[in-house]
Amino acid sequence: MQEEKLERGLKNRHVQLIAIGGAIGTGLFLGAGKSIHLAGPSILFAYLITGIICFLIMRSLGELLLSNLNYHSFVDFVQDYLGNMAAFITGWTYWFCWISIAMADLTAVGLYTQYWFPDVPQWMPGLIALVILLFMNLATVKLFGEMEFWFALIKVIAILALIVIGMFMIIKGFSTNSGPSSFSNLWSHGGMFPNGMNGFILSFQMVVFAFVGIELVGLTAGETKNPEKVIPKAINNIPIRIIIFYIGALLVIMSIYPWSAIKPAESPFVQVFVAVGIAAAAGIVNFVVLTSAASACNSAIFSTSRMIYSLAKDENAPAPLAKLNGRKVPSNALFFSTVIILIAVVLNYVMPEGVFTLITSISTVCFIYIWGITVISHLKYRKTRPDLAKVNKFKLPLYPFSNYLILAFLAFVLVVLALAEDTRVALFVTPVWFILLIAIYKIQKIRINQLISNK
Repeated sequence: MQEEKLERGLKNRHVQLIAIGGAIGTGLFLGAGKSIHLAGPSILFAYLITGIICFLIMRSLGELLLSNLNYHSFVDFVQDYLGNMAAFITGWTYWFCWISIAMADLTAVGLYTQYWFPDVPQWMPGLIALVILLFMNLATVKLFGEMEFWFALIKVIAILALIVIGMFMIIKGFSTNSGPSSFSNLWSHGGMFPNGMNGFILSFQMVVFAFVGIELVGLTAGETKNPEKVIPKAINNIPIRIIIFYIGALLVIMSIYPWSAIKPAESPFVQVFVAVGIAAAAGIVNFVVLTSAASACNSAIFSTSRMIYSLAKDENAPAPLAKLNGRKVPSNALFFSTVIILIAVVLNYVMPEGVFTLITSISTVCFIYIWGITVISHLKYRKTRPDLAKVNKFKLPLYPFSNYLILAFLAFVLVVLALAEDTRVALFVTPVWFILLIAIYKIQKIRINQLISNK
């Protein structure tokens, strides 16, 4: 019997925009105000440093995926290089990461919709969005790619509009209620590090949150036409995108308004558009963040279903979850993930907000684990398979120095998370998740061994 395989329905433009969408989160549109308030203009250096590290992580991921075109996700290469238990833990951890992101973003869809329709119950738009996204994901992988293409395009247009309008304001010396627009605003209000090294270091917490999801382009490998050409192109363009979208947008914002005049609770994008006289600025940005939230939820449904499909194929999840429908889409895995997301949405309204914040903080710590395990797998691949590394045209630069640099940076981020009160708890709770997974894996292994011995 021929093995069922995922359809390679994603084109180059889909993967390029998925890569951009993964690198631009809602954190930029809404969270930029808070991070600017924390670090001042030095936030630019925080984005640059984190961007370089994320690029190196993506290069190690790309090299691993292209070393064997049968790899469809992290689980496949982690299993090859670090064993079954590591693959089991990684697969379920990545699944949990995106389930919690979906929970957060469906809640956001409800909140953003209430901006226009305040009388609509908060749970309703999230539920409608989830059902629409499920049916579109069930159709074909090409339709997922098409949705993500347009979602990402909206984000890109909004950022480019801000940069173009902002540059015009700076060149013209446009006056705001905080004085004239000028690049000198970057250093003339307390210097580049107005809150000292403390503010700069604490800002990494927000900056790393903004990059969560950048690795999604790696999950598209199994459903990409011509992955040898498309994936390297998508990964190599990441630095340019980070410079244009993150650093470019924040540089323009802080040149128009001194960093101290940017309100932490508001979107700086709204502030800039209002200053130009665009009355509907808040509505436009609300539309952008609404599509951004829908995009993240769409990515969550896609990635969790593929992860469950990979786990089921390797007998780390129930076998029916590895079944593909007639359109080569893992429909059972899609339904399973969507039902869990739906339970999470219900729980989100029943439980207090503190529990929800805790879940998303745990998710971030888990993402750091995913990035770390990718880099460790890459180290093992280079040491044990020099034959594959020799012929691979897409190598991680500066190996093994890059690997150790990434791991040192991830350890630094964990220390930063420990410094902040709202994320510190996650560092104590996350080990419980890993202990639980190890226990489940061991119990499952004992059960399988008993079944074999009883035969």
